[in-house]
Amino acid sequence: MTNKFVWHDLMTTDVEGAKRFYSAVIGWKAQDSSMPGGPYTVLYAGDDSVTVIMPIPEDQKDLPPCWTGHIGVDDVDAWTARVTDRGGSLLKGPLDVPGAGRIAVVADPHGAVFILFDAVPGSLPPEVPMDTPGRFAWNELFAGDAKEAVAWYADLFGWAPDEAHDMGAFTYHTLKTGGETSSVGIMTKLPDMPEPFWGYYVWVGGIEAAAGRVKANGGEVLMGPHEVPGGAWIINCRDPQGAFFNLLGTRE
Repeated sequence: MTNKFVWHDLMTTDVEGAKRFYSAVIGWKAQDSSMPGGPYTVLYAGDDSVTVIMPIPEDQKDLPPCWTGHIGVDDVDAWTARVTDRGGSLLKGPLDVPGAGRIAVVADPHGAVFILFDAVPGSLPPEVPMDTPGRFAWNELFAGDAKEAVAWYADLFGWAPDEAHDMGAFTYHTLKTGGETSSVGIMTKLPDMPEPFWGYYVWVGGIEAAAGRVKANGGEVLMGPHEVPGGAWIINCRDPQGAFFNLLGTRE
């Protein structure tokens, strides 16, 4: 799986707290896989590992808790050069992650961070339909400039612009990263957002019940539920440690 989002992980100030929260809200099953240097938890949807939770590294203690998406590539070093040649920046790496693959942390020209990832063969979860419970279903960029971002990612990864939805205050662009359906949305960030960033959605089924679980377990629902093009419903949330995340589902 190349040139598309293939993995997402969470760096946080409280691995155990985040594990309890996401297990309760999404239904993920946790397995401790700690390594020297700190706790490290793998979370499963059914039999498939879908994410990991890890502590913020000592050399990045000023980084707030955050989710980061990984885009699959076949040569991290070559793709890093492509990112920087097109005005993006290299933040960390390239480097090898034992047992996982090779990564580079990069940012697009407006500063939105993502990871280039050449995974160990057979280590990624299989592709599944969007409405699979507990799986990442959508990737969304709050861009410095949506039109520029659509053009940049289309040029870099070959993503195909699909539709442009007029939402009144902004235009929401969808892109196909392969296959027949879109899996990426891009909009210009809202004025109160300090910087561009990627956000990610997990499918949870009933959105009202999911919102209740977020609140009952110490998280915050920032917006929603509200309907999005295609008939699904979303909520935008913050977990107890402060990481932004989103849930996607149906209206009961």
